[in-house]
Amino acid sequence: LPLIVTRGSDQIPISTKFESRGNESIARDYGLLLVDICSNVPDGVCCFFPSYQYMEETIQVWDRLNIIPLLLKHKLLFLETKDVVETTLALDNFKLCCDTGKGALFLSISRGKVAEGIDFDKHYGRCVIVLGVPYQYTRSQTLLARLDFMNEKYKIKGNDFLTFDALRQSSQCIGRVIRSKTDYGIVILADSRFNRQDKRSKFP
Repeated sequence: LPLIVTRGSDQIPISTKFESRGNESIARDYGLLLVDICSNVPDGVCCFFPSYQYMEETIQVWDRLNIIPLLLKHKLLFLETKDVVETTLALDNFKLCCDTGKGALFLSISRGKVAEGIDFDKHYGRCVIVLGVPYQYTRSQTLLARLDFMNEKYKIKGNDFLTFDALRQSSQCIGRVIRSKTDYGIVILADSRFNRQDKRSKFP
């Protein structure tokens, strides 16, 4: 089973749920958790955010609170962007840092291209951390129509499908690290919601 982190160093419950998105204390706790991980885990570390917007907002908080320099003391920092060429270059440099023994931290998106197709096997991924439960954007008209159809046709409740889909996406992120029977890495799920029975019971 993965390690589930429900509280930050100040014992405040951590979560990326919508109501908590503007809470600077939670963003700080996520940053300090990453600092702790990067100072103890060798080689490559990969961190997944629920969205580009949340990643950008969180990095801004880290910069303001001087958490970025703390991360850079232990590992070089790379991130996924919406530009495929930039992201490919960042991945190449991330792997180069791991190859030279320096180690690096890659910040990515749970529903981005990296989560769906890039392997962090061997020393490229000694730890993967998923920040938050990666739910879909529920105001999408396409998604709402799909939820209505599944409810009418198959009696599948919208919340049940959204939870299943979010945990499937989390599993996809986790699977980027363990790629063979000889591979190893730490898996951390950082959100108090992961500790609920309805979520824990749905992980493979």
